[in-house]
Amino acid sequence: MFDFEKLDLYQKSLEMIKIVYNQTKQFPIDERFGLTNQYRRAANSVALNIGEGYGETIPLSLKYIKTSKGSIRECLVCSEIALQQNYIDQYQYDEIRKILTELSKMASGYKKYLERKLDSK
Repeated sequence: MFDFEKLDLYQKSLEMIKIVYNQTKQFPIDERFGLTNQYRRAANSVALNIGEGYGETIPLSLKYIKTSKGSIRECLVCSEIALQQNYIDQYQYDEIRKILTELSKMASGYKKYLERKLDSK
């Protein structure tokens, strides 16, 4: 097991990815290279950047966590578009929004932790 796999933030990102993949399975086929692809890539980017940045220098780790936070916001926009287009229902939207909110708070907490670590040097 790699150290980053123990992070609650990473585990929550995997949970979010599973939901995004389940939701996008019901999107219209003509969205395959549009919203489906964009939403899945943004979701994957959250976990990928957490894993990639973990254990690097603090400034580099901060860069990766900031990228993850951007991808979380991107997922929110994708979910809002999906709701507006009736690709997902209100319940599905509320479910993903709750997880994205939790992820955003967790990522902000991790970012603050890294910033404190950097300031103490």
